[in-house]
Amino acid sequence: MRLYVSEGNPQCLKVLAAYELSGAQCEVEVVSHEECIVPFLGHSKLPALLLDNGNFLFSSNVICRYYLTSGGDEASTAVDQWLEWETLDLQPVALHALRLAVLQDKKSEALESLQPSLSYIERSLQKTGKTFLTSDEPSAADVVLWGTLYPLLAEPILLTAVDFKALTAWFQRVGSFPACKKASDGTFKGHGLQSLKSYLQRQPTNSTQATRATTNDPTVDDGDERLLTDEEIQAAVQAWSKGLAACPKPRQIVHPILPQQGERNVLITSALPYVNNVPHLGNIIGCVLSADVFARFCRLRNWNTLFVCGTDEYGTATETKAMEEGLTPQEICDKYNAIHSQIYRWFGTSFDYFGRTTTEKQTEIAQDIFWRLLKRGFLLEDTVEQLHCQRCAKFLADRFVEGICPFCSYPEARGDQCDKCGKLINAVELKNPQCKVCKETPAVRTSKHLFLDLPKLEGRLEEWLETTLEKGNWTPNARFITRSWIRDGLKPRCITRDLKWGTPVPLEEFANKVFYVWFDAPIGYLSITANYTDQWEKWWKNPDKVQLYNFMAKDNVPFHSVVFPCSLLGAEDNYTLVNHLIATEYLNYEDGKFSKSRGVGVFGDMAKDTGIPADIWRFYLLFIRPEGQDSAFCWSDLLLKNNSELLNNLGNFVNRAGMFVSKFFEGRVPTMELNQEDQRLLALTTWELRQYLQLLEKVRIRDALRCILNISRHGNQYIQLNEPWKRLKGSDTDRSRAATVTGVAINMACLLSVMLQPYMPTVSATIQEQLQAPPLCNVLTEEFVCVLPAGHKIGTISPLFQKLEVEQVEALRQRFGGQKPDKAAEKQEATTTTTILQDVQELAKAVAQQGDKVRQLKALGTEKAVVNSEVARLLELKKALQEAQGKPPVQKEKKK
Repeated sequence: MRLYVSEGNPQCLKVLAAYELSGAQCEVEVVSHEECIVPFLGHSKLPALLLDNGNFLFSSNVICRYYLTSGGDEASTAVDQWLEWETLDLQPVALHALRLAVLQDKKSEALESLQPSLSYIERSLQKTGKTFLTSDEPSAADVVLWGTLYPLLAEPILLTAVDFKALTAWFQRVGSFPACKKASDGTFKGHGLQSLKSYLQRQPTNSTQATRATTNDPTVDDGDERLLTDEEIQAAVQAWSKGLAACPKPRQIVHPILPQQGERNVLITSALPYVNNVPHLGNIIGCVLSADVFARFCRLRNWNTLFVCGTDEYGTATETKAMEEGLTPQEICDKYNAIHSQIYRWFGTSFDYFGRTTTEKQTEIAQDIFWRLLKRGFLLEDTVEQLHCQRCAKFLADRFVEGICPFCSYPEARGDQCDKCGKLINAVELKNPQCKVCKETPAVRTSKHLFLDLPKLEGRLEEWLETTLEKGNWTPNARFITRSWIRDGLKPRCITRDLKWGTPVPLEEFANKVFYVWFDAPIGYLSITANYTDQWEKWWKNPDKVQLYNFMAKDNVPFHSVVFPCSLLGAEDNYTLVNHLIATEYLNYEDGKFSKSRGVGVFGDMAKDTGIPADIWRFYLLFIRPEGQDSAFCWSDLLLKNNSELLNNLGNFVNRAGMFVSKFFEGRVPTMELNQEDQRLLALTTWELRQYLQLLEKVRIRDALRCILNISRHGNQYIQLNEPWKRLKGSDTDRSRAATVTGVAINMACLLSVMLQPYMPTVSATIQEQLQAPPLCNVLTEEFVCVLPAGHKIGTISPLFQKLEVEQVEALRQRFGGQKPDKAAEKQEATTTTTILQDVQELAKAVAQQGDKVRQLKALGTEKAVVNSEVARLLELKKALQEAQGKPPVQKEKKK
């Protein structure tokens, strides 16, 4: 036998591992990716195995099966099922993820695209309790799946970002086999993921597979979890029959909310929005709205929950905005804090307290942490090269400088960070820097500053991270970004700035400086809570009894996972540190970015004026929430989701169920006699409910929303199949069947109203008002119970959603698409431009001809007066040409 493989081909890895494990006698030949080994295929297909009888095997999984079966493995249906799943489901996902990781350097997005597949393997391993996938001995299934996952999980930083304990243990166990180690060395040659680049660049992109691999469409199943057992069906029926009396009562919220002994105490923070601008839809979904969904979910679970946020008001951004608007920094803060508050109130954000950082509590707590760090030797003093503007007579803080990014050459990079590549920047590294105030080029000077000694705290940080990453729900991008910072080595970080607007540094020699915003701003979580209750320390100095969730966009991760925890660890005051760090990717607008100055995109203060209700905005933003990769707001997609998922699916089901009760049963829930179909529907609804709970506990907000839509979809199918409107005209049996279907459907609608509450609180309340649902139903448990029993009187039913029309949405697209030039003006401008170009061409020709004429006259020795006359004509033509070209006339210096 002869095995043909190519270096850097991920498909060859599992084949080489199977070959080494089997102990088969075989020659291995390394060939190029393009070499055509299998003669009848007409194209390259590697790996390929030439058998002794002259036949070829060219499916990597078949080759693995052949090797291991010949080596003594018995055929197994379970193994075959895993191999089929790997071929049809895992391989397309893995290939898509490899493209992201290797060709686009989007490793966190690659890991996120793998999450459903990894979750499936994790659940399977937990369910069987076996050492390997099918038994306590390795099989072809283990080798094949390990080989497919190895390129994506081999790097320690990537493996630690995967929050699946059983899968991680299995992956490391299989990878420890000498055969697997030898195979990986032979495939990657010590070059890691980059060794796959050449292979991947040669592979055609299968857009269908890539889409299927990463889609969140409800029609994509996670496997066999919806194959309901008899036990599950019976359990669902028993739960249903218990009714509302068996459910816990909703928690009564009494302010101030404080941690309680023996309860699950959840503290939720949303990244503090900058006060100096109006948040756009990306800002809203990135932190505030996501945190609100989770806070509402926690309350429905009867957990003791406090949700705080506020405006971040100190720093250069505020000073800059104040100068732009001709106001004082405090006036800017007051103005925009009110704007932020109004926007979040309109979006239905359920803060327990929304505060601000320009308070006495902020100064008190920030300075206390500073003194504790100073006394414990965690602060350093050093001089820093800074940009100093001579015209403004001051050092320029980061936000007062713009220039060309030294990493990606983006022309509008700020002095602290580049918005395009996301890298942190020292302002002096900018190319062609400019003072934002006066546009002068600043000079480099030195200034004395204080630094947080991160290297000295690195050991404490890593010890804490090891525990919290293992136990907490950190999103893959948060894990990856944090590990990247640790891997690159921590460096002292400056915590002071040459500014006036900020928390003052309480040292005499630094009296003209304030704390840098990224030292100061996260302390705002503490001070805002302190302004809510004087017992704030029960939340923030109580790590054993409080679970802290931080919500933010990915650019904020390092400051919440490294810098701020180091400040609190160094303060040595038993502070509550983040347990769960939830970071989104970025939301774009159509094909570009949001821009207030260019009028591109919808900003928070504009959404209300569109006439689209706040809950529709909430739904769509959460439906497209950028959980694993960047996503984009799209008007046509908003129309589609509103009209299909809300109007035709969710709204249609709730309205039909309610109208049947009103129209056919005099507004009272009819008697229900469950048959097998009904019982199975109860179990299926219970399964979706439990999926919803599990996903939201993991803060998989977007995925959990699909469970709600799945239930309403099942409900619509249930009504459509049973046709209660027809059965009501039939026999007693038919009328009884119609009553049961209607009763089950109206209870499903009530359950949906509760599940919908975190996403669409106003719609949820509307449904419950129409159904006259008892307030006691607003607790989420793992059981679907009959909340609206026979005889329950419902209210008036009316449609929940309105159709969005194409013309309406197109008008909004135009309105928020940026300023477009007038067509007539465009045409006139084009005509004028053409005329100017023709004039320039004619003048240039005339200048050339006149120049030739002057040179000829000089060569012939023509009289000076004649030559001077022609030279004057030449100069006139040149001046006319310069004016036509839009150039200033050349001024000759006078001779002294």
